[in-house]
Amino acid sequence: MPLDPYIAAKAERIVGLVRSDLEDPEARARFHEYFADDEPWTRPAELTVSDEVVDGPGGPIPVRVYRPPLESAAPLVWMHGGGFAFGDLDMPEADMVSSELAARAGCTVISVDYRLATPEVPFPAPVDDVLAVWQRFAASSPLGAPAIGGASAGAALAVSTALRARDEGLVMPRALLLAYPFLHFPNPAPESDLALELAALPPLLRITPEGVEVMVRGYVGRLSGLPPLAMPGGADPSGLPEAHIVVAELDDLRPSAELFERQLNERGITTRVELAAGMPHGHLNRLPSVPAVAASLDFFTRALRSTPAR
Repeated sequence: MPLDPYIAAKAERIVGLVRSDLEDPEARARFHEYFADDEPWTRPAELTVSDEVVDGPGGPIPVRVYRPPLESAAPLVWMHGGGFAFGDLDMPEADMVSSELAARAGCTVISVDYRLATPEVPFPAPVDDVLAVWQRFAASSPLGAPAIGGASAGAALAVSTALRARDEGLVMPRALLLAYPFLHFPNPAPESDLALELAALPPLLRITPEGVEVMVRGYVGRLSGLPPLAMPGGADPSGLPEAHIVVAELDDLRPSAELFERQLNERGITTRVELAAGMPHGHLNRLPSVPAVAASLDFFTRALRSTPAR
């Protein structure tokens, strides 16, 4: 399938650009125009939003907590993406997603500003932060254990935290909510039909093998001998809760999501998948008025409303 029409119209601004072009101000402006949406997004007015901190192993961890007027579903601990090295609580993948899920599902959402990986603060620092937040909120809801989830690298942090909780005898999440997850290294190669569709995308919408190596090296500090909890697709998933996975159709990381689905199924873990048609990686940074974005949010909303307490 070709790019979604809304995304395709935006992508016209970046046709022909490659990463090195972004050093030029004009090219960088075109790149920012690609990410600019046509209308402002407004947070649902009924939510109460507060910035708080949780004590962590590396110091205070900022979190943003979204509370609906009436809680009808257990909480969600949520992590933005950004290749382990970028992103913050204000990006749509954090703020918009957390707001929309809190309002739609009637649940408290805790968005985590984990430490971004640097050469001085590599893995496991981001996972340590998420685990600290998890422990703080896991037993505090009368509606039961939270779900845990995230987008891209944030999805990897969610799975790694669930594995840590399993191995350390902590409260387990009731569900995993994973958006276009980045879970394996090396990233599995796409099937031939998908590879042809990806080849037609503007280069700036691609996540190349070289780009994957940059992310992993920046996160772990090396490319070999990776701990299974760093790229958790390499860990045994036995004992994980049911998983709800949004797969972006035109995404170089799609094979990672699909492989993880097979790995979970092999261990008898219930897995539900939503394909975001015509979407590249990172589509939850777009407006919820985009149909595929709305469908992804609705898919996660159903998961939050339906997953049983553990």
